[in-house]
Amino acid sequence: MMDQARTTISKIFNGEPRSYTRFNLTQNMEGGDSQVEMKLSSDMDEDMEANGVGRNTNQQNGPYYPSKLSQRSPKNICISVIAILVLFIIGYLIGYLSNRSTDKPVINHTNCPVTENIIPEPVYSLDWSDLRDLLKKKLTTSNIESNLKEFSSYSHQAGTAGDEALANKVMGKFKALGMSPWTDEHYVKVQDPGLSYNRVLFRDNVVGTTESYLAYSANGTVKGPALYAHYGRAEDFRQLQDRNIEVNGKVVLVRAGLLSFAEKVANAASLNASAVLIYPDPLDYKIKDDTALFGHVHLGTGDPYTPGFPSFNHTQFPPAQSSGLPSILAQTITAKQATEIMRQLGGQNSPRGWSDGMLRNVPYQLGDKDNITVEVNNVLTQKKIHNVFGVIKGYVDADRYIVIGAQRDAWGPGFAKSTVGTSLLVELAKTISDMIKNDGFRPRRSMVFASWSAGEFGSVGATEWLEGYLASLNMKAFTFINLDGIVSGSETFKASASPLLYELIESTMKQVSSPTATKTLHEQFAGSSWEKSVMEPIDLSDSAYPFQTFSGIPSFSFRFTLSSKAYPFGTIEDTYENLQQYTSYNTLKLVKAAGEVAGLVTLRLVHDHLLKLSAVKYTSVIRDYVSQISFKLQKLHSSGRLSETVTIQWILSALGSYDRAASALASTVRNSDLEDMEQCRIINNRIMRVEGSLLSPFVSPRESLFRHVLLGSGSHTLAALVDHLDAINNGLESADVDQLKNQFALATWTIQGCANTLAGDIWDLDNEI
Repeated sequence: MMDQARTTISKIFNGEPRSYTRFNLTQNMEGGDSQVEMKLSSDMDEDMEANGVGRNTNQQNGPYYPSKLSQRSPKNICISVIAILVLFIIGYLIGYLSNRSTDKPVINHTNCPVTENIIPEPVYSLDWSDLRDLLKKKLTTSNIESNLKEFSSYSHQAGTAGDEALANKVMGKFKALGMSPWTDEHYVKVQDPGLSYNRVLFRDNVVGTTESYLAYSANGTVKGPALYAHYGRAEDFRQLQDRNIEVNGKVVLVRAGLLSFAEKVANAASLNASAVLIYPDPLDYKIKDDTALFGHVHLGTGDPYTPGFPSFNHTQFPPAQSSGLPSILAQTITAKQATEIMRQLGGQNSPRGWSDGMLRNVPYQLGDKDNITVEVNNVLTQKKIHNVFGVIKGYVDADRYIVIGAQRDAWGPGFAKSTVGTSLLVELAKTISDMIKNDGFRPRRSMVFASWSAGEFGSVGATEWLEGYLASLNMKAFTFINLDGIVSGSETFKASASPLLYELIESTMKQVSSPTATKTLHEQFAGSSWEKSVMEPIDLSDSAYPFQTFSGIPSFSFRFTLSSKAYPFGTIEDTYENLQQYTSYNTLKLVKAAGEVAGLVTLRLVHDHLLKLSAVKYTSVIRDYVSQISFKLQKLHSSGRLSETVTIQWILSALGSYDRAASALASTVRNSDLEDMEQCRIINNRIMRVEGSLLSPFVSPRESLFRHVLLGSGSHTLAALVDHLDAINNGLESADVDQLKNQFALATWTIQGCANTLAGDIWDLDNEI
């Protein structure tokens, strides 16, 4: 339109346009073709004058042609001038509006010394559907298979040369991807088998010696009557007590499974048992009868000799040890050894359901008379371990990051336990890096990929890192995804996570196809209630547990597994060949599907303007606890065991505050302006503080590492409050009304503090307590 206006003006003056032009090349920031705008020399002259470049009006490049204006009358001249002005204004407005309609910056290319208007490249990203499809396309089974072969190893125990070799491989992969890798070095104390094997004697005859052991067991030799205690759960020991069977001084035999080795030993130790023997029953494990189990019995995570603080430098810390270390002996035995012992046990018949095991010709009687001698000779050693990290930095909020981690070490081959997770960790890093380099993906937030060591000793590497950087991590890390043991079967899909992540997990399951059926994961495994079918509590043995309950970082673990048999983690049978049998030879397809789950959750959290974390779900979690507390209080009030001055009012008020704050935040998220980067960051900061605000500020990490009042462990939790009410109701010696009131107050203020954090600014707080 500007050219047309200029042509009209030229015709009115009966003149000819100049013979040279200036070009403006406009760069298309979205990859389109450049546009060329032609400007007449008069425009050039005006630009030159505006920029301090003078014109030499005395120079003429051709013959002089007199203007025809001199031949026009004054009236015609006035009409022409008015017409010129009108056309010029119209052309100018059209050109101005046309130029405003484009986002493309103008870069002047001319020999004249004009100032360039440089507009920075905007941060943009792919649509979510494109991003999802890219991940599924680029994450291939062939690449996964190649990684599995490269990282497979039969000897990579923590702190050994095999572990260090794998660390160097991971480091090399991250470096090749340009991820600026670094390492985190720790000196930790672990237990190794002693020079003399641990022994078990029954009726003074050696049942067998074994290379297997349970790290962090007490050392020494004890002798006591044998007692069968099913799985060693608290309810199992209660059944024995109901039968007036003493546990004090007994050597307890329990099956592996249902809960961690550490919890079994802690339950027995609380009743003064002298030792615990753990065996794999054929009902639960499909392994050879002479295959031994490995594990640890520290009721906690991290180096138990630096509780609550990092083991960066082994020379500067005073002697200390975790309260989670057992005071009694613990040892694993094989199914064959268990059969030899339990076949000869007498005593009472076991409670209903306890005799369903599959040891051959074993009546599963309780025993209580025949003596067992247990000898443990473990050696406490100090080892140097390395965690390896690589980062893909975000383009907007680079100081906010998600952590994706996998255990690298194992006692035996550890194929399902560590090799699969490590291989997928590297492949996800490679896939996402490729999407950024070649497909225009621009993550808003950063991604940290972590390879842990000493995971077999209780998430030691991960916990020491958290302890070392806690002050920074709980302000900047918004989610942790655990890749340990993600494939051990194909029958079912299980997950454990912070309630903040429930909505995201459900939507992700709807977007990932099942590797063994023509359905999505949600359609195949969710059933009528997806939470009941899929979700389960985060276990102490899960690397996500310290992230969630110690650091206050929302965490997510998941796995494809079997519903009928336990996979032989912690044995020499954890190999690729055996995993193939457990997965019906669908291992690669299952690992790819697991990679899609982890990858889509990761991408969703770094792609969107607002974090896909929902605080509303915690309302129902708190309400469930308050309901239990209310019911038990009413029962105690009715029986007269507790004064009616102890009421549910205050914690109920805190629940109301949280509910209102979470609902208000959800409304703010729905109505937010996604183009307002500052508003998005403020909202995200409020979301990120929810989990950390549920860590009790009233207990020390030295005393109680897992401070989360809803998901952690210790006297500060709502679960402990419920148990205390039961203790008062049952008239137990541990009952203390004053302590109960203290628990009520501290739990109430922790929940109220979380509600205040959700509410945002101080003038928005709803504090009715």
